[in-house]
Amino acid sequence: MADRYTASALEAALAVARRHGLGARAPEVLHERSNVLVRLGSVVARVPGTTLLLRPDATAWLARDVALSRHLTESGVRVVSPTADPPAGPHFAHGLPVTLWHWTPHDPDHRHTPGEVAGSLAEVHGALRAYPGELPARGPVDEILGALERHGATMAGAAPRIRDEALRLAGELPSGDGQALHGDAHPRNVIATAAGPCWLDFEDTWRGPLAWDLAILAKQGGPEFLAAYPADADPVALAVCTRLRELLVVVWRFLVAVRFPHRLGEARAALAEHFPG
Repeated sequence: MADRYTASALEAALAVARRHGLGARAPEVLHERSNVLVRLGSVVARVPGTTLLLRPDATAWLARDVALSRHLTESGVRVVSPTADPPAGPHFAHGLPVTLWHWTPHDPDHRHTPGEVAGSLAEVHGALRAYPGELPARGPVDEILGALERHGATMAGAAPRIRDEALRLAGELPSGDGQALHGDAHPRNVIATAAGPCWLDFEDTWRGPLAWDLAILAKQGGPEFLAAYPADADPVALAVCTRLRELLVVVWRFLVAVRFPHRLGEARAALAEHFPG
C-alpha cells in the first residue's frame, strides 16, 4: 500500500493528467522515493516525494530542472526532455508541483562504461556553460542549512556540528563564478537509450565549481569514472566538494528516516562514519 507521499503525488499527477487530457491509459508508478514518477502513456509526470522534506516548496527546483533540460535539448545534447504540448510546467494540483516529461524508452539493465558516462557528462557541461538562467550560488550548503532549520531536532543531536562543518566547507569552496552544474551527476542518472547515454534529473543544479559534479561522479561511480573525464580536476577543490557531498548525504539519510522511520539506524551509522569519535 502506498504511503502518503506516494499517494499524494499520484493524486496530483492524475489531476494534472486529467486537466491536459492525458488519461488514455492506466498510470504506472515508476519510482516513488526522492520523487514520484508516474507514466501516463507517452508522458511521465514528476512529483516531489521525500524531497519535500528537503524543499517544502520544490517549485523552483522543478522549474530549473525543466529549464536546464530544455536548454540542453535545444543545444543538441541527449537528455530526457520536457514536454511542450502539454507544457512541462510546473503545474499544480492538490498543493504539489508537477512537471511533465517525454517517456524515453531505455534499457534499465544496461551499465554504461566509465568512458560513456564521463564523456557524455562532459558534453552536458560544455552546453551548460552557455546556460543564461539564474541559479543558486550555494546549492548544497543552503540545502543543508535549510534541512537543519526544519529537521535538525531529528539528527541525533548533531545539528550544530553539521552546521559548523557546512559553513566551514562553504568558505573553502573555490571562488569565482563557476558554471551551471548537473548537481547530482552520478551514473544512475544516465539511462541507456538506442541513441546512447541520456542524462536526466537536473533539479539539484546550481552555479558552482565543476569539482562538485566530478566529486559525485568519483564518489558514486568510482575513480575510473573520474579518470575518464576529459579534463583534470583540481584535487583541493575535489576534496572539499567530496566532503560537502558526504555531509549532504548524512543529512539526506535523516530526512529519509523521517519518512521511513525503520531507516533511522542507517542515518545514525552514516553520521558516526562521517564524524568518528
